[in-house]
Amino acid sequence: MNVLFVHSEEDNYSEEKPLDGYERMQFGISYISSLLKSRGHDTRLVVPTRMNDSEVERHIREFRPKLVCFTSVYTEFEFLSGVARKVKRDHPEIFLLVGGPHASLKPEECLQKAFDAVCVGEGEFPTLELVEQLERGDAPRGIANLQIKTGDGVERNAQRPFNEDLDSLPFPDRDMWLPWLANPLSRPSVLAARGCPFQCTYCCNHALSNLAGGRYVRTRSARNVYEEIKDIKTRFPLLEEVYLEAETLGVNQEWAIELCSLLEELNSEFEVPIAYGSNLRVTPRTGYDDLFTAFQNSNFRFINIGVESGSERIRRDVLKRNYSNEDIIRAVTSAREHGLEVGIYNLIGLPGETRKDFRETVRLNRACRPNWYLLSVFFPYPGTRLYDMCMEQGLLEMPPDSKLERRRPVLELPGFSKRAVGRRHTWSALLIYGGYRPLREVLWLVAMAKIYSRPRLLRVWRAFNSRFRPYKF
Repeated sequence: MNVLFVHSEEDNYSEEKPLDGYERMQFGISYISSLLKSRGHDTRLVVPTRMNDSEVERHIREFRPKLVCFTSVYTEFEFLSGVARKVKRDHPEIFLLVGGPHASLKPEECLQKAFDAVCVGEGEFPTLELVEQLERGDAPRGIANLQIKTGDGVERNAQRPFNEDLDSLPFPDRDMWLPWLANPLSRPSVLAARGCPFQCTYCCNHALSNLAGGRYVRTRSARNVYEEIKDIKTRFPLLEEVYLEAETLGVNQEWAIELCSLLEELNSEFEVPIAYGSNLRVTPRTGYDDLFTAFQNSNFRFINIGVESGSERIRRDVLKRNYSNEDIIRAVTSAREHGLEVGIYNLIGLPGETRKDFRETVRLNRACRPNWYLLSVFFPYPGTRLYDMCMEQGLLEMPPDSKLERRRPVLELPGFSKRAVGRRHTWSALLIYGGYRPLREVLWLVAMAKIYSRPRLLRVWRAFNSRFRPYKF
């Protein structure tokens, strides 16, 4: 059976090639697609843009799917709902399924739209069951994880436990993304683990972990990750770098060190070795020397550390992230001693944050001197504890403006106005790098922050990319 997947993002590289590289690949539908292909089904991906949602119709006419699967985060939901409405109007015989974080957390909202069913939680085996029933000509029913519209209501099925045997899944389908990538030779990400053990209030992991039974935090075996990277390297011999995607690679140091040993072994087989990078969540009173030594031996180039706020009060009382600034500095210092580059992730515009709190974020970043940093403007996602806090405190205009999410402030904070947040976001490179990075580099980063937070400037920049830098090889 033919199955069409639909994925969208507001931030498009160009109309023809919306995604700049493989790191924009969405793992959920990639794993579903590979499982369906392993069972003899054909799949295809379409990535519509705001300027060209007719791509979906073109692929439906060419590919003639019986099932169209949409994946959505909150900020893409209205756009994809509009696409689904057109598909259902023009092709009422096609079954429409929606999944993803927003669908899992807000299934009732999804059921009010044109979708025929909502997948709550992991989607590989529910989608396979759905495909098998549709292929037999049956009316879908009794599929765990799916809430299915029927003639007289909605069939809400039970949740299946989280899949604890991640090695049982085929490697994710990367080929489906190739037609949509501006840079098909870009660095790929490999999903090493699922779930997060922490309870950060701005993240939906705490809500997703309650959707089903079984272990939510799971790692693939080190050998299985090794085999996938070896497979990618065999297909792309010039591959130079891989990003190991996990909420934190340090959640299980014994497993991470075993993985690094295998990656070191793998690199010994190739003339062009692979460099690696990953996320690391800092925890109190944790030593990282053994882990960083393993990183160094296996050719890790960098780690990304989520600081979020340099204010220990904001981290402790608002974000529920319990570590000290000294913990951060020690981890960064240790990483540098082992030859690792360090990136720092930060948030601005958090509930309860003041100008003074943000100055502490700047001071901590300057103390760490990151090789790069990311400063995101806080956006309250439905289903998170901070979203509920913002609603209770009356900080949100409803619905919140999701355009250019995490680049423009949406909260008018008593101690930190939207204008003040926006200015600091734009000029953050000067605040963090001023005095020890070249001025030309700093001003370029300021210009990019301004462009990416202004819709008109961003449209001009994208048009420039589309015309003068259409593809990168």
